[in-house]
Amino acid sequence: MLYITLELLIIFTFSLSLLYALRSLAKRIQLVDVPNARKNHSGAIPLVGGIAISITFLLYILVNPSSFTYPYHLCSAMVILLVVGVLDDKYDVDFKIRFAVQGGLALAMMIFADVKLHSLGDILGVGDIHLDWFGYIVTVFAVIGLINAFNMVDGIDGLLGGLSIVTFGAMGLLLAVEGYLNDAYICLVLIIIMLPYVLFNLGLLGRQRKIFMGDAGSMMIGFIVVWSLMCMSQIEGRVSIRPVTALWFVAIPLMDMAAIMIRRIRRGDSPFKPDREHLHHICQRLGLTSRQTLLAICFFASLCAGFGLYGEAQHISESIMFFSFLALFIIYALLLSYIWRVTAMLRSWFNLETNHIEVKTTSLNKSGQ
Repeated sequence: MLYITLELLIIFTFSLSLLYALRSLAKRIQLVDVPNARKNHSGAIPLVGGIAISITFLLYILVNPSSFTYPYHLCSAMVILLVVGVLDDKYDVDFKIRFAVQGGLALAMMIFADVKLHSLGDILGVGDIHLDWFGYIVTVFAVIGLINAFNMVDGIDGLLGGLSIVTFGAMGLLLAVEGYLNDAYICLVLIIIMLPYVLFNLGLLGRQRKIFMGDAGSMMIGFIVVWSLMCMSQIEGRVSIRPVTALWFVAIPLMDMAAIMIRRIRRGDSPFKPDREHLHHICQRLGLTSRQTLLAICFFASLCAGFGLYGEAQHISESIMFFSFLALFIIYALLLSYIWRVTAMLRSWFNLETNHIEVKTTSLNKSGQ
C-alpha cells in the first residue's frame, strides 16, 4: 500500500509539474485559445492540458508495458492523436482530416490488435448479436463517435475532466469488483493524472494559471475510453463487462452528441455547425452558474454510470438495460427539441433568473459545439 501511494503521488506531481512547464512553453509558441465570437473567456489560455495528460500516461505505459493489452499499439495511436490534436489546436485542421485519422486508427486497432466490436450482446432479447465482418464498420463509427462525443462535451470549465473521471471511476470500480485489480489500478492512475489539469482548469490554483484541455486532450481521452471499453467487453477470454453496460458509462457525452447532431440535421444544418444547445448551455439558460452546471451534469453522469454498475452487478437483462438507455435518450432528444419552451417554463416555475448565467469561462471547441 505504501508503494502504491508513493507511486500515485509521484504520478500526480509529475503531471502537475509538466502542466506548469508546458503552460509557459505554450505562451511562447502561441499554442493558446483566444477569445472570439464563440469563446467567451478572458485572455489567451494555454491549450496544454491534453499534452501533459498524454505525455504522463504514455510514460506510465512505457514503464509498465506488461500491465496493458497491446501497450505499444496504444502508445502509437495516442501519439498520432496527440500530434493531430496539437496541429488542430494551433492551425484549426479541417474536421474531415481529423475524422479520417480517427477512422484510420480504428482500422489499425482491428487489424494489428484485434480490438473491435465482435458482439453487441443480447441487447434485443433474441440472443447474442454477432457482428462478424460488419463489426469492422460498426467499430469505425463507434471510435469516431466516442472520440468526438468527449471532444464536443468540453464546453465549460471542468466538464471534460469531471465526466472522464466519472467514466474511468465506474470502469475501475467494476474491474476491481470483478477481480481485475491491475486494470482497475490503471483507471485510478488515469484519474490521478487528470486531477492536476482539473485544478488548473477550474482556476483552483489561481485564475491567472488557467489551462484548457485542447482537442489533443479531448480526442486522446475519448480514444482511451473507447479502447478500454472494447478491451473490457470484446477480448475473448477476459470479458469483464457486457457491451450494453458501456453505454451507461459514457451516457451523457454520447446522448448529448447524438441529440445535438440529430437536431442540426433536422433543421437543415451541418451536424458539425456550432451552436449553443448542448446540455451545459441548457443548464446555464436555466440560471445555473458554471460550477452548478458542472456539478449537475457530473451528478447525472454518475447516476447513469451507477445504473450501469447496478445492472451489471444484479445481472439485469441486457435488453432491459438497452431499451432503458434508448428511452432515456428519446426523452432527452425530445426535451432538446422543445428546449426554449422547456427552459422558459422551468424558469417561470422555479423563479430562476437568467442573469445568473455565467458564460465567461466557456470555451467551445472546433468540432461543432
